[in-house]
Amino acid sequence: MSPLTKPLLHNALPVCRAHELEMQATEQAWLIEALWGQQAVGIVGGAPKCAKSWLGLDMALSVASNTPCLGHFAVSTPGPTLVFLAEDALSSVRARIEALCTHRGLDVRDLDLHVITAPVLRLDLQADQQALRATLDRLRPRLLVLDPLVRLHRLDENSASDISRLLGFLRELQRSFHCAIVLVHHAAKKQRAVPGQALRGSSDLHAFGDSNAYLTRRREQLLLTLEHRSAPSPEPLPLALVSRPDGSATHLEMAAGAEQSGLPLDQRVLARVRTSARALTRAALREQLKVNNQRLGEALATLVKQGLIQRIPEGYCTAQADAKYPPPPRSAPRPASLNEPPQCTLPL
Repeated sequence: MSPLTKPLLHNALPVCRAHELEMQATEQAWLIEALWGQQAVGIVGGAPKCAKSWLGLDMALSVASNTPCLGHFAVSTPGPTLVFLAEDALSSVRARIEALCTHRGLDVRDLDLHVITAPVLRLDLQADQQALRATLDRLRPRLLVLDPLVRLHRLDENSASDISRLLGFLRELQRSFHCAIVLVHHAAKKQRAVPGQALRGSSDLHAFGDSNAYLTRRREQLLLTLEHRSAPSPEPLPLALVSRPDGSATHLEMAAGAEQSGLPLDQRVLARVRTSARALTRAALREQLKVNNQRLGEALATLVKQGLIQRIPEGYCTAQADAKYPPPPRSAPRPASLNEPPQCTLPL
């Protein structure tokens, strides 16, 4: 009897033919374009005071509100999000979320952003694991942010066996509930050529991530380095933690010149359009970005399809409101003179 015709044992693992595996469309491969993969697990790592928690919250709020992360990275698959910040009082968590909402003009009451309010969550305890599973089953979030790893267990971080069990549990959650998971983790202050090698504890942490994001400081400049298992990564991106003059609306944003430091073209186009005082024509964008006209057209078409920008008679603007870009004032026509030849207007 051929092995393929033998009856499967009652407790055998489920299998299927390779061609039966579900394909994922390219445009749906990202949770946050170029920043975090759809259903990806990984690390947001960095030394203390490098704005790791700000980045994790920015990602969660972006997915929940369908607004670009850091003002530049478009959200591809918005939905509910869930966060647990073990080192912050709940009032501080609310204040941080309110600051991000103020910056983006959002009402926190409209967000599908959920916060775990339990004082302690231990991922190495069976009871807490079951409670987290039940919570994910009820909320079905697109993104789970756990911050920081050191407060989520009492294992030996340098033990590969201990850490692999914990990471295996998180991978199980990702596969069971089809959600992305961000695990915030500390890195040593000493910098390495590969940022992931600076993560504290077992090397399994670096190998674990489908998408990883590392925050480092070099000569007082905060840098974001992205790393993906199945996609190319841009050059390190300069960030800044900024506030309004009155100290409100604290948030992370791209530092000056970041749009030229390796962002995908569609993200650079979006940044130009969002920060422009008026609608930008295709010719103006091509001149500013110094890019091929065909590539620019493809990027514009992608952003229009995603609903992030729109085309109006004056050019391209953000999709939120046409009123921000009124057409330029027209001067009153001069009276026709008998001495002037008739004017002819040709379509552009």
